[in-house]
Amino acid sequence: MNKERILLVEDDINLGSLLREYLNAKGFECTLEPDGEKGFRAFKRDYYDLCLLDIMLPVKDGYTLAREIRILNPEIPIIFLTAKSMNKDVLEGFHAGADDYMTKPFSMEELLLRIEAVLRRSSKANQQEVFVLGKYLFDSNKQLLTSPDQTVNLTTKESELLKILCQHPNQILERNLALKSIWKDDNYFNARSMDVYITKIRKHLADEPQIQIINIHGKGYKLIRGDGSNPA
Repeated sequence: MNKERILLVEDDINLGSLLREYLNAKGFECTLEPDGEKGFRAFKRDYYDLCLLDIMLPVKDGYTLAREIRILNPEIPIIFLTAKSMNKDVLEGFHAGADDYMTKPFSMEELLLRIEAVLRRSSKANQQEVFVLGKYLFDSNKQLLTSPDQTVNLTTKESELLKILCQHPNQILERNLALKSIWKDDNYFNARSMDVYITKIRKHLADEPQIQIINIHGKGYKLIRGDGSNPA
């Protein structure tokens, strides 16, 4: 089973190293970055399941970093670690996209419980397996695309890619997010492979006018639902 990956951005190197060692010992794979800019580069470079962000960071503060991360991946859980405890700071943190908020000093045990709780909520939000696409019913668990006329057996990659598109209807799916989520690497060859799978999925859905998968130049793809609804 793959370890869940955490991006920790903390400029206090002693605290950051302690947190990284603790989280690694608890079964996570934790990457530590010392400032907001390096944290953002790391997020764009690799796939993560959760972000732990200090607020008072050099180069780029945690609020800004969280907003930029949210643009690339609106779903990823974010927990702020901060010495600030004023109500306005807490509110600004949640407005920036935080799922939870811990004020220093805190116990490692409490942090672990918060991380596990946020990851459970995130996992439940992504558990939907069956989606309605016009006349088609897509069962991502069984990898089947079914219409009144036919049933198509999808490959694993086709199913994973269609599922992530269905989870973000009428939204831009960033290429890097899809590549890191499915292939775990956004290199050139995986990118070309993903383009091939997008073409195959379009062919499977070609006779359903309410559903389109369009290219967004320089960004990624978008699943357009002509009926204006979300997958059921």
